[in-house]
Amino acid sequence: MKSGNFFAELKRRNVYKVAVAYAVVGWLLVQVATQVFPFLEIPNWVVRLVIVLVAIGFPIALVIAWAFEITPQGIERTEVADTMPAAAGQKKHAWIYVVVIGAAVSVALFFLGRYTAQSQEGGRPGGPSLPQKSIAVLPFDNLSEEKGNAYFAEGIQDEIPTRLAKVADLKVISRTSTQHFKSAPDNLPQIAKQLGVMNILEGSVQKANDQVRVNVQLINALTDAHLWADTFDRKLTDIFAVETEIAKTIADTLQAKLTGSEKNAISKKPTENPAAHELYLQGRYFWSKRSAANLRKSIDYFNQAIAQDPNYALAYAGLAQAWMVLPAYNGGAPVECKPHAEAAARKALSLDETLSDAVAVLASIKAEYDFDFPSARAEYERAIQLNPNDATARHWFSTDCLATTGDHVSELAEMQRAAELDPLSLVINTNLGNAYLHNNRLDEAIAQFRKAIEMDPNFYFAQWSYGQALMLQKKIPEAIAQFEKAASITDDPIPLAMLGLGYGVSGRRDDAQKILAKLVESRAERFTPAYSLALVCIGLGDQDQAINWLEESYREHDGNNIAAIRIDPSLAPLHGNPRFEALAEKIVPAAQFKSATASK
Repeated sequence: MKSGNFFAELKRRNVYKVAVAYAVVGWLLVQVATQVFPFLEIPNWVVRLVIVLVAIGFPIALVIAWAFEITPQGIERTEVADTMPAAAGQKKHAWIYVVVIGAAVSVALFFLGRYTAQSQEGGRPGGPSLPQKSIAVLPFDNLSEEKGNAYFAEGIQDEIPTRLAKVADLKVISRTSTQHFKSAPDNLPQIAKQLGVMNILEGSVQKANDQVRVNVQLINALTDAHLWADTFDRKLTDIFAVETEIAKTIADTLQAKLTGSEKNAISKKPTENPAAHELYLQGRYFWSKRSAANLRKSIDYFNQAIAQDPNYALAYAGLAQAWMVLPAYNGGAPVECKPHAEAAARKALSLDETLSDAVAVLASIKAEYDFDFPSARAEYERAIQLNPNDATARHWFSTDCLATTGDHVSELAEMQRAAELDPLSLVINTNLGNAYLHNNRLDEAIAQFRKAIEMDPNFYFAQWSYGQALMLQKKIPEAIAQFEKAASITDDPIPLAMLGLGYGVSGRRDDAQKILAKLVESRAERFTPAYSLALVCIGLGDQDQAINWLEESYREHDGNNIAAIRIDPSLAPLHGNPRFEALAEKIVPAAQFKSATASK
């Protein structure tokens, strides 16, 4: 048969019409399956089955159209139908109506699906939308026979979002928030909304000698659609290649745009030494537990990693972070810890200038140790540019720079962004309350403090911060109750000092004096911030002695407490005192503070 005759025969046998009609009706069925089935909670395998059946049915429909015709007497073979007389008034264009109606319904379903998808992304009613390019990596199951390898599974889970966080086009949730969940929970949609993401990565790690197996699956948490899954069986020396492949596949699957530098960042191999890497992972494991004892352990492991590989930049960055936060957990005096932190951070950056963790440490030193806030601001902005998903850098920037220099609008915005990236962080949620407080939004501050306390009633920072807000409301007995609760669950001197302040203000001078004596005694045994003694003296009404202690705090470079001298509500009774104002000028010059507030 000639090609011209063949195509004419296709037309005569209505094969073209059937192809067009089938395509439209098939598209309609696919739209129903993909847009309506998820709403009815029909499993995803049914959706995939419909798509496969539609695809398989297309050539079958064309064969049937070639072989058969619809006649007034029913379906007949084409050869038989050709011998039958044509029916009078037969409608020649009915197929056009089918196509038009099917197309209209398909378009309607398409836009309905887009609308409902946007509604689903909205998360909680009235809440922000869930960005499509967002992900949280849940804790990986440790399937190793040696349960002591838990640090390794946690390390892999930590390093994948660390690589992804380098991609500005992605929203990546910090491990601080994801560690609250188990590896394969049943309530993924609820977790996704709680974390503010659309996609979840689950996985498991099994380590035996020098062999590693990593299983991962990427899930759209709102529709339960499995976007990608894979298993990697590799040698321990290839673990960085596995992490890179996982990160790249996730970025590609979520259609994130990667710059050349971002591609290099997520592909970087930090060390060639597997032993150094394992020691580094153990350091990160103890770093995340945040107590003086655990931070000391992390420092030890980071140093061991560096001994194995003296050019291991990440180990130096981890060491810098551990030394930096140690004074905040009563692990040492700032004058002892900060030089170690600075040396490690500078060494890390000499090996890898793109490490935002190390840049953030230098920024914090500029703010809390040197009281050089313009330089600190520049360093923090650089750290955030290097890693837009670094919740810690944004958190420290908000508290160290923006709050202390009076730029409270920016402080709140930056802290809210940090909370988006690490929504279950207790310290970020508490400092979000302080940001509201600094913006004179006291009711919202109290609600935020209560939220942090509900997350963990033993988080003493939230407990005493709530007490401070109650002091501002002149609810002294209620504030004292909060301070007592905070002091009962920690040996941190600050809650005890706040309790002494409350006792003094309420007229319980003997109780306040006992706390002051206890803090003085504590200073002979370990580092106890001079700032804490100043608080009790303020409660007792002894301004001169309070300022003496604040001046000592300045000499101690205790920026964690004294840098907020101009905005700390507990120090408000000292405002106007010439000695206090002179000290405040040394720490935060009025010109810097005024220019910050003028820029609101």
